[in-house]
Amino acid sequence: METSTKLSGSATSTPGLKTKMSAADALPAYRWVVLFVTWTAFLLSYVDRVAWSTVAAPVGHSLGLSVSMLGAFITAFYIGYVAANLVGGFLTDTFGGRLMLTFALVPLGIATFFFSYTHSLTSGIAIQLAMGVAAGADYSAGVKILTAWFGKEKGKAMGIYTTATSLAVVIANATVPLMSQQYSWETAFRILGGITLCWALVSFLLLRDNPLRVPYVAITRTEIRSLIKNKNLIFLALAGLGGLWGTVGYGAWSNALMTKHYGISPIVAGSIAAWFGVGAVLAKPTLGWISDLNERLRNPMSIACLAGFAMLLLVFGQCSTTAQFYLLAPILGAFAFGYTPLLMAEITHTSGNKSAGAAAGLTNAVWQLGSAMSPLMVGLVYGQTKSFSLALVTLAVGPIFAAVLLLFLRPVKNMPSI
Repeated sequence: METSTKLSGSATSTPGLKTKMSAADALPAYRWVVLFVTWTAFLLSYVDRVAWSTVAAPVGHSLGLSVSMLGAFITAFYIGYVAANLVGGFLTDTFGGRLMLTFALVPLGIATFFFSYTHSLTSGIAIQLAMGVAAGADYSAGVKILTAWFGKEKGKAMGIYTTATSLAVVIANATVPLMSQQYSWETAFRILGGITLCWALVSFLLLRDNPLRVPYVAITRTEIRSLIKNKNLIFLALAGLGGLWGTVGYGAWSNALMTKHYGISPIVAGSIAAWFGVGAVLAKPTLGWISDLNERLRNPMSIACLAGFAMLLLVFGQCSTTAQFYLLAPILGAFAFGYTPLLMAEITHTSGNKSAGAAAGLTNAVWQLGSAMSPLMVGLVYGQTKSFSLALVTLAVGPIFAAVLLLFLRPVKNMPSI
């Protein structure tokens, strides 16, 4: 593998570039430091956003929220998150991932801390909206940085990177309900906010935008128009929307549904959800690594994951005992998250390195529309029908839609240059 391709995708013969490449090659292990820092930032961001869902049922009752409104806070977060992604990707391609990642974590930590003072639906929605806006640049900044550092091995890197969201589900479900029970839910959110602020400083000090220290060139209007008109990116954006409709909707509602419909305790429901996350943690890097061996496998693998995810959601909707939920949860988690690194690698392969931040931001903004709509829609369906199975059918519609769209994806022969 050529050094220039491996590190940045920029195979030019600029004078002095070979010297810089040699210096970068002297410290190849530093890319794993970069991956760890961006991974941890993504993990904390995701823990902050799913923390509410782990305590929604008991805390929502104390705040006087109806069952149909328990997903309102999550929807508010993703509305802000979608709006910020539309801008954050372009800013990342202009100012670099390091600065954008730091700017995302600082206000997110502050807003998470102050969510602990929520005592009404209105204030909760306002703060969750602010949290979503603050976290909006996190994703595109991380994708931009990792694309520069890992090049053609980005499938593996994205696979590891996206384990952060799955592990966040495990951590949030294993810790937030327990802390809330032993202390208070307010204390849990204050701790999360403080940790997020500390990691913002770590990210600022340790991250580097790319191994060659190449200054960023702002993305042009022509390149933006090209991205918007790219049919593959449109299909990938809409497919991600359908996938996250199911993934985020399940993560937001599985605990509350098991608690309210079957009387399962919040701690047991959190434990089941944690096993869901374990399956995803194992699947993501494995599938990402396999996709690096043959890039043409990524789309068929994505379709298989999404179709399997829809089927398993329907099966989960027919379960009724804790034993059944425990058995199915890790398998469901593997399919529910396994497609994400594959789609992310496809997006950066289609856009090229220079536009990776903008492409990630634009597609993720569309993806998160599914995240924003799904929790509220599932809440409305369950609130009206009190049917556990119909709530899961509602979730399964998303991945079915996504799998069908990916059938129309066209192969990209050559990665666009930056």
